[in-house]
Amino acid sequence: MRTFLYILTTLSVIGLAFWAYRENYATQGALAETRDLRQDILEAHERLAVLRAEWAYLNRPDRLRDLADINFDRLGLLPLRPDQFGNVDQVAYPPDPIIEIENAVDVSSLGAEQAGEVLQ
Repeated sequence: MRTFLYILTTLSVIGLAFWAYRENYATQGALAETRDLRQDILEAHERLAVLRAEWAYLNRPDRLRDLADINFDRLGLLPLRPDQFGNVDQVAYPPDPIIEIENAVDVSSLGAEQAGEVLQ
């Protein structure tokens, strides 16, 4: 009986060692993948910062004004005049939505104490 327990214990230790070995390498692989993803995210942030800087550089008002002046005839642009702009009161805003009231309570016929209870 002791021999059987020794063999069973030895097999259990070997099985647990194998499991721990596999888990260790799986964890190391996950950590390496996480490092790679963080590096990719860092590189993407750097590229995004460069693109934002380039966009800001290309959209400088003085540069755009010069481009508009150079290509004025080719683009068929018209000079801006004050009468081309409208007033705020000329903007057609959508009408306010009509809110349906359900389960209305008439508080005018209630006393002051009851009205306070209904409103709470």
